[in-house]
Amino acid sequence: MPPAPTDKSPRETLERIWWAGVRAVDGHDSVARALRDGATGRPDRIIAVGKAAVAMAGAAVAAFPGVPALAVTKTGHGAGAPAGIEVIEAAHPVPDATSLAAGRRLLDAVRGCAPGDHLLLLVSGGASALAEVPVEGVTLDDIAALGRELLAGGLDIAAMNARRRALSRIKGGGLLSAFPGRRATVLAISDVQGDSLGVIGSGIGDCPPDPIFAYTARIVASNAIARAACAEAARSAGIEVRSDCETLYDDIAVCAGEFGAALRRAPKGLHIRGGEPTVVLPETPGTGGRNQALALMLAREIAGRDDLQVLVAGTDGTDGPTDAAGAFVDGRSWQPEAGAAALAAADSGSYLDARGLVLRTGPTGTNVMDLALALKL
Repeated sequence: MPPAPTDKSPRETLERIWWAGVRAVDGHDSVARALRDGATGRPDRIIAVGKAAVAMAGAAVAAFPGVPALAVTKTGHGAGAPAGIEVIEAAHPVPDATSLAAGRRLLDAVRGCAPGDHLLLLVSGGASALAEVPVEGVTLDDIAALGRELLAGGLDIAAMNARRRALSRIKGGGLLSAFPGRRATVLAISDVQGDSLGVIGSGIGDCPPDPIFAYTARIVASNAIARAACAEAARSAGIEVRSDCETLYDDIAVCAGEFGAALRRAPKGLHIRGGEPTVVLPETPGTGGRNQALALMLAREIAGRDDLQVLVAGTDGTDGPTDAAGAFVDGRSWQPEAGAAALAAADSGSYLDARGLVLRTGPTGTNVMDLALALKL
């Protein structure tokens, strides 16, 4: 939960601002707002897939009581689902047998719609690993091996998801190609650069070629919305927002160098970055994810300064295969020998956790990539 508003330390201020951004793209609230105008109309079936699936489905079943709903989400993210939602938890970030079971259930649910049905499909990030039906000749071992390769290879999400689509029967419009109904409405939370339906979840909500049904889709939450909410929260607290851009799309070392250099020469105030940097991992990485690695690299960039506090965290509350969202760093966080060893071993999480710098939030009910917030005093 966000810290109490009475705590005005720089670290707690950054955490409050980060939570303001996350709340603005909450899966439940984003879907509820999208449905409020009535334009979507009552569906006959609700299906949600992704890290925010339960929150998104919860808003839909509240708006349309009695409509059958299915949610496929990450293991540990299904707790607290409202009554009436069938929840399937599956593996992330590397697919396993639960991902295949979830993929088959999704495909069966779509195929099971009647010819006159209206399907409401709710999509958020994480769907690429959570649900899969491989093309003929591709095995679970193939899918898992590709997942591990992509996580370590330093590709951006568009390139990663293009490779995933090639092995899948339900990605790239494949899922909806099995829909026999009259209308499909897709509401999506974007975790990709450019907010493309063809990239989010490897295109699990994308429209197939020459559909036999009416298709509409819209983005209901994005990194831009989260950053705008962070900026508003800062201004409401009397903090001037000095920079705000979605540029974290390069290798983490490049992103750290650019942001660190900008911070060293920047004026006082809040500096906001968004996106999803890439990382190349060694064969046997340690503990941590891209946000913790970026935070530690930024600690190196601002070492010795007493005027900077930085928070880097994933809006979904999980950073790679860890229980952390990210980490805080300042000018005292970098210790050259231990820090360099941690970065070389891809073990930033262990380094930061040992120093009390890790942020743990639990699942947030959304996923719009990462936020890096820096407060210059």
